[in-house]
Amino acid sequence: MAEETIFSKIIRQEIPTELLFQDELVSAFRDISPRAKTHILIIPNKLIPTVNDITQEDELVMGRLFTVARKLAAQEGISDDGYRLIMNCNKHGGQEVYHIHMHLLGGEPLGPMLAI
Repeated sequence: MAEETIFSKIIRQEIPTELLFQDELVSAFRDISPRAKTHILIIPNKLIPTVNDITQEDELVMGRLFTVARKLAAQEGISDDGYRLIMNCNKHGGQEVYHIHMHLLGGEPLGPMLAI
């Protein structure tokens, strides 16, 4: 069984955080250490530690991450100019919280690569 993370507490609102989106599958909120003008984290409500732990049963939630990213990019006014979606996996991939999450970044030119 995976260990609960800070994201689990945010999902349950045990840590007060403004949720930009939440439904039965995913939640989204602003990153506390933004790397761009817009930096939102989109996470599955189910604790999935890494991309390596995704199963066929998780396909719906993984698709929802992308549709919510599209919706939030439009709400933030960054969809026309463009944005970046990043998902890190494990230590060498730069993952710090072992509850998969998608970074939605934009609002300014991001350059060829951005380390998260």
